[in-house]
Order: sequence, then structure tokens, then C-alpha cells
Amino acid sequence: MENKRVYWAISCYFFLFFFGFAACYSLYSVWLSQTVGLSNFETGVVFGVNAAVTLLAQPIYGYILDIIGLKKHILIILALLLIFAGPFFSMIYGQMLRFNLLLGSVVGGLFVGVGFQAGSSALESYSQKLSLKYSFEYGPTRMWGSLGWAASAFFAGNLFSLNPDLNFWLASLAALLMLLVILSVKIEPDFSPGRKVKPVSLRDFGSLLQQSDFWKLVFYSVGVSCAYNLYDQQYPTYFASLFASASRGEQIFGCVNAGQVILEASMMFLAPKLVKYLGSKNSLILAGLVMAIRIMLSGITGGPVWLALMKLAEAFEIPLILVAIFKYLNQNFELRLSSILYLFGFQFSRQLSQIVLSIVMGKSYDYFGFSKSYLLLGLAVLIFDLMSLRLLKNDQSFSVN
Repeated sequence: MENKRVYWAISCYFFLFFFGFAACYSLYSVWLSQTVGLSNFETGVVFGVNAAVTLLAQPIYGYILDIIGLKKHILIILALLLIFAGPFFSMIYGQMLRFNLLLGSVVGGLFVGVGFQAGSSALESYSQKLSLKYSFEYGPTRMWGSLGWAASAFFAGNLFSLNPDLNFWLASLAALLMLLVILSVKIEPDFSPGRKVKPVSLRDFGSLLQQSDFWKLVFYSVGVSCAYNLYDQQYPTYFASLFASASRGEQIFGCVNAGQVILEASMMFLAPKLVKYLGSKNSLILAGLVMAIRIMLSGITGGPVWLALMKLAEAFEIPLILVAIFKYLNQNFELRLSSILYLFGFQFSRQLSQIVLSIVMGKSYDYFGFSKSYLLLGLAVLIFDLMSLRLLKNDQSFSVN
């Protein structure tokens, strides 16, 4: 009964967190371009600054999580911060971006980067540790996050057409419910009672930087997994531009996005079995291959139906990466360092590359157009994925050091 209570509590938290995340972020680039009035390049700057703040926040989250174990502090702080999503976006952020792009980007980056982007990675790492203690699969738990995103994205387009601020206030309501959920459940803070675990220190962090296997993981993260976010950043703007009415495009995108995330949730349920069958390394390589092909195919035609199909194809690769990366880390590194490895080695490195590449892609969209930019991005992913086939380690026995 205790295991089930914890499972349903963290699943509900996942659902509400990603519901609020999608309410603010699924049409983020459209809000920046249409409501705030930024160009593609300026939007790229905003995404780059968001990535920079996320970059700084992720290793801090990882270090704290490995120190505090399963204490609920981070989840409570996240909920308290995101309660202010409504007033921040509707009353402060947009006005600051119009007044001063750089200042607004930094302030917005602090909220979006710490609260949503780095916060989601911290939640995923915390949940993965929780699943080991309370004996449930991480994949089905993370599935509820995908369902939360889908539920929010389904309504986001219509709400945006009525008033963009409605989505932001909906995120505040979701955060309030998150706080109530996490306060209502008791979680034992010790990861493994009765067994002494060596405390995490800065020396452990330094030792990771000396391991070649760590940098091979970073290579995959920078060259392959980063492309998912780069593709998605201004996709809604491109998709909406293919319709005679931008409002109609936004509504259709909301349905496509919801459909993609519903498929993603289904795949999240199946991903643990597929990763177990293929192995963690092969699963990561397969996900990268699918991503490269999907992005390149997005550049072949500008038709909305074809582009929608490419968006739906995301449902296969992301669950595979999310489940496989934790398996890969557990098999090749110390379990007690899993949060640092995930949030620094995998997520931090991805955000680091996004700082530069978000601005480069924004400029590329303005200069080459979306189609050619997608072809170039997909080709780069394919090259990095094939190189990772040789670099990443083959599956090892599960480590519990």
C-alpha cells in the first residue's frame, strides 16, 4: 500500500507539473513572436538565454539531489515557484522583453530555466531514484507527465486564441495542486535504510570529469539529444505560418501536439520492455537514428500534414532516450551519483550546446528558411549518432556502489 501511495503521488505530481509546463511552453515561441513581437533571431536569443540559465541550474540540482536523497525539498520549492507563472508571464515577462531584450531574457530565463526546464530534469532524476526504493518502473510514472502535457496542449491552442494569458494562469493552478499533492504523501528520505552509503562530495564530481566514459556520454548528449529541443523551439511558429490564418494554425498545432504526447505516453509505458530487449546503448543509438531521419524528412516538404506526421514521430524517440539513459547510467556508473550524472553529464551538456545552437538556428531560419535548416540539423544528428555507436559503452552489469 505504501508503494502504491508513493507511485500515485509522484505520478500525479508528474501530470500536474507537465500540464503547467505545456500550458506555458507548448506555444512559447508563438507567444514570443506574435504577442511580444520578437523576430526569429530575437526568439533564438531568448531560447539561448533560457538554455544558459538551465545550464547553471542543472548541476546544482543534481548535486543537491544526491546529497539530500529522497527528501521532498526540491519538489516543494518547484511547486512554490511555479505558482507565480500566471502573474509573471502575463504582467512582467512580456513587458520586460519589449523594454530590453537581454534583461527580459535573463529574468525570464531564471523563471523558465530554473522552474520548468531544469526543474523537469530534477523531477525525472528524483522520480527514478524513488522508483528504485519503492519498487515501481520509472517509465509508467513518467508516462503521466506525458499525459499531463497532452491534456494541456489539447486546450492550449484554443485558449491562446482567446487570450494567451489564460494558459499561464492555468499553470499557476496546476502548481498549487502540485504543492498539495507532495505535502500529502510521506516519503522516507533514506534511499537505502540500513546500508551505509558513501556521502557525495565535490571530489566525486571532480573524478567524473577525469573519466573518458563520462565525456563519451556528453558527446552523445551534445550531438544527438540536443537536437530534439532545437527542432521543437520554433516549430510551432513554422507550423502556424503554413495556414492562411495564424489562429487556425495554432489550434491545429494544439491538436497535433496533444496527439504526439498521447502517443509518447503510450510509448513511455512500452519503452522499459523495449530497452530491456535492445539494451541501453542500442536503444540510445536507435532513438538518435529515428530523430535524425525525422528532422531531415521535415525539411523535404513544407506541407502541414507531412510536418504534423514528423511531429507525431517524436513519440518514439523521446521515451526511448529517457528510459535508456537511466539504464545506461546505472549500468556504467555509481548509483549514488545518478543525479549528478543525469543533470550534469546528460542534461547540462545538452543545455550548454543549446546556448550557442539556439541562436545559430534562429539565424539559420531567417537566412536559409526552415526546410534547409532542418536538413542540415538532421544530417548533423546522423553523423554524431553514428560516431556514438563506437564511443558509448556496451551494457554492463547493474551497479549499486
